[in-house]
Amino acid sequence: MEPEILIRKEGRAGRLTLNRPKALNALTHDICLKTTEALEAWRNDPDVALVILDGAGDRAFCAGGDVAQVTAAGKAGDYAMGRDFWRDEYRMNLLLSHYPKPVVSFMQGFVMGGGVGYGCHIPFRVVGESTQMAMPECGIGMIPDVGGTWLLGRAPGQLGLYLALTAARMGPGDAIHARFANRFIPEAEWDAVKARLCETGDVIELPAHGTPESAMAAQQHHIDALFAGETMADFVAALEADSSDLAARTLKAIRHNSPLSMASTLAMLRPAPASLAEALKQEYRWTWRSMERSDFIEGVRALLIDKDRNPRWRHDAPDAVPEADVAAMLESLGENELTFP
Repeated sequence: MEPEILIRKEGRAGRLTLNRPKALNALTHDICLKTTEALEAWRNDPDVALVILDGAGDRAFCAGGDVAQVTAAGKAGDYAMGRDFWRDEYRMNLLLSHYPKPVVSFMQGFVMGGGVGYGCHIPFRVVGESTQMAMPECGIGMIPDVGGTWLLGRAPGQLGLYLALTAARMGPGDAIHARFANRFIPEAEWDAVKARLCETGDVIELPAHGTPESAMAAQQHHIDALFAGETMADFVAALEADSSDLAARTLKAIRHNSPLSMASTLAMLRPAPASLAEALKQEYRWTWRSMERSDFIEGVRALLIDKDRNPRWRHDAPDAVPEADVAAMLESLGENELTFP
């Protein structure tokens, strides 16, 4: 059986390649643990000057976390599997963010959820022509985790809120505009660029290319106006009063997604987290409770397992979530709070 992640040293580089192309390189708990183990082993290894993250196949760098097993356990009343997975995944996210050596990710195809957490908290974040990046969690009854609220909170204007509440996909230019990525390199050059990085161990080998156009950058002022309000009811009213295609698409998405997830995400982004560690701790409070108290299991059923696309959410409308329900998802976990070794 092929390993889920390929871990090796090539020249001056430590290399981590997600190796589940048929599953769109979805993250497993074991991948997170092995990534952490490799990073710790290379931390003081004089032979490793930098780390390269990539994914096997053409379709995806990483389309998210593999939630099927987690939700199956949750339906059976076993919440520990998911909680352990998220705890170790979030610790890996923070480790990647402050790793003492340069880390470079090459993110083709689908980059969603856990894939964003794997590849977007590091200094050098490369996208190509095929990149389709998103935080789609509100559509499956989850919240943008893996440090997603930290990234969304740093996007320009109200773009982060728009991306979170609609699960809109970003092309390469959009991803750079939203600050999820910071370098565009045509994918035909990637193999040669990786080879030079391995040979020299120097990120100066990353070439400079112009940034592709961003439709979201062109719509920034419109998005800012639509999400200038304070509450979900404000957003819905602004969208209903706007006759544009953008408003119609946005309203359709918001009416389809989990009301509890969206209300919780709004609370987590207003105000935005002060640091990635703070974001991860807050996200863990929500995900720790998610299988018992949220729409997560139902959302996964409707969107990923049965695929009937007809989830039965706990609340009837985007503006029908009591503040107390959100507060209950985000209150302290006490002795179960996320800590970082």
